[in-house]
Amino acid sequence: MLVAFSVAPSGSPSGGSAPDRPEAGDASVHDAVAAAVAVVRASGLAHRTTSMFTEIEGPDWDTVMDVVKRATEAVMPYGSRVSLVLKADIRPGYSGEIDAKVERLERAIDEAGTL
Repeated sequence: MLVAFSVAPSGSPSGGSAPDRPEAGDASVHDAVAAAVAVVRASGLAHRTTSMFTEIEGPDWDTVMDVVKRATEAVMPYGSRVSLVLKADIRPGYSGEIDAKVERLERAIDEAGTL
């Protein structure tokens, strides 16, 4: 199962500033995102983080959604609310798709260039 998700805080943190975060005037959420990505990395699941989303691959719903839940909870101290965007590719019996899908795309692009 592949999941791409993005989690971000909004509003003022409850009880003052978020841990280790000075008051920021640029509305950046990188500290909160770093907290979420740390959870993903510690999970041991295959993952990839880009500028907008983090992708993770795991064997089943429970495993993957547990990591998403814990990553979301890691962001909660950074705002009064949290927004979660999630997209899932559920394909039982397949693994290694976090890289295989991109490899198939690159091959198709290469083949299209030779037509």
